[in-house]
Amino acid sequence: MQATRVRPNGWEWLSWLYMRVSAVLLLGLVLGHLYIMHVINSTATIDFAFVAQRFATPFWRVYDLLILVLALSHGLNGLRGIVNDYTRPGGGWRLVWNVGLWTVGLVFTLLGALVLFSFDPSAFARR
Repeated sequence: MQATRVRPNGWEWLSWLYMRVSAVLLLGLVLGHLYIMHVINSTATIDFAFVAQRFATPFWRVYDLLILVLALSHGLNGLRGIVNDYTRPGGGWRLVWNVGLWTVGLVFTLLGALVLFSFDPSAFARR
């Protein structure tokens, strides 16, 4: 008996593909973050001044935003898959859970971006 081949299209296939791509990107970004924060620099040298200097350039803010967006979307997409496995198609609970996941993702992404891009180290300088 020959297996039926499924054509790769639709939302579920894109979701599956996104999980693989985001995992690879996250692995690189997080390993880079760990290398910079724990190998190049000692945890004894990481303080407010270190973070303020790091966030003085837009590169590190975008770098951390990428980690935030990829980690949140990757995790919530995984939870969406679990919700779809355990709720009935077309059921009200599936819609409630999916709207909740999208809402949580949007709120935390916006809050994280707000913190990353509104951070002003000079506002906390000693007087």
